[in-house]
Amino acid sequence: MSESDPLSEALRSVRLTGAIFLEAELGAPWGFASPPTSATAHLLAPTADHLVLFHLLVEGRATARVQGYDSLPLEPGDIVVLPRGDAHDLWNGSISELTDASALLPKILEGALVSERGGGRGSITKFICGYIGCERHAQRLFLAGLPPLFKANIRREASGEWLESSIRYLASERSSSRAGRTALLAKLAEALFIETLRLYMAELPQDRRGWLAAARDPAVGNALAAVHREPAQAWTVAGLAKQAGVSRSVFAARFQTLLGETPLAYVARWRIQLGARLLETTDDSVLQIALAVGYESEAAFNRAFKRAFDLPPARYRRGRARGATTSGPPGTAHRTSREPTRSHRR
Repeated sequence: MSESDPLSEALRSVRLTGAIFLEAELGAPWGFASPPTSATAHLLAPTADHLVLFHLLVEGRATARVQGYDSLPLEPGDIVVLPRGDAHDLWNGSISELTDASALLPKILEGALVSERGGGRGSITKFICGYIGCERHAQRLFLAGLPPLFKANIRREASGEWLESSIRYLASERSSSRAGRTALLAKLAEALFIETLRLYMAELPQDRRGWLAAARDPAVGNALAAVHREPAQAWTVAGLAKQAGVSRSVFAARFQTLLGETPLAYVARWRIQLGARLLETTDDSVLQIALAVGYESEAAFNRAFKRAFDLPPARYRRGRARGATTSGPPGTAHRTSREPTRSHRR
């Protein structure tokens, strides 16, 4: 049985694009209200299907909230992640109105790391903001089952401390003329996101459900890694249970509990998602792709693909090439809190 690392196997199948776009130093009271990424993704990362936002708190205190959910207090070293790209608030101190963060968008679109200074005369908060662009099927993999807002403290691990130090150094290098700063920040953003997933995955409660919880499970994680490593294998529940190192019945029940579907339903869905990605990113024929993802014939792949996407593979490929096939924006919750209200004024 091969060593299990389902998160790495899944990440290999998803194209990530990162960016650091804001470095802020604000005195309390201050607060920002950010729109959902569905309103800005086509400008920030036009080639990405989905944007994940994050804020890294470097110094001071802050509070983050997605509408309709409990507020999340933040301390230095915390990185707060919004896997669905929901509208959210970020603030510190007693403030009656929040600044519309979309006012920063023109500066961000210039391609430079925006430096924001201001706020009141109270305690200082320093934070760095970024995003990760990814393909839409990430929402059915490592983003599946995540809350709309979660945090992890990267200072608990040496690797996280190194990433934070590197990002802070590059962010402060505003007067430097050395080439490659933006590209290096982008790669560090991707590494920071992966490190955050690793930390959050390790700290999940035992009763949590979802893809990361399944990947952490010793039995189900081994099977997930095998499926992602060898999608074309003729997988059976018995074969996956052997990878998991448990009985067929125990494996099937555990898989269903953690992921909400049967093992073979997951295999079938993953093959179709992988086939869609290959249609978008390669020039391979439909037959070549069908065989690569585990179908015995082009006709069988065509039927399964049409059931999943409501159109055949060739038409799907043409539509994606024209930018005509896109995923719908994630839903957002309604505000129920009586905490700071939104305003378009400073």
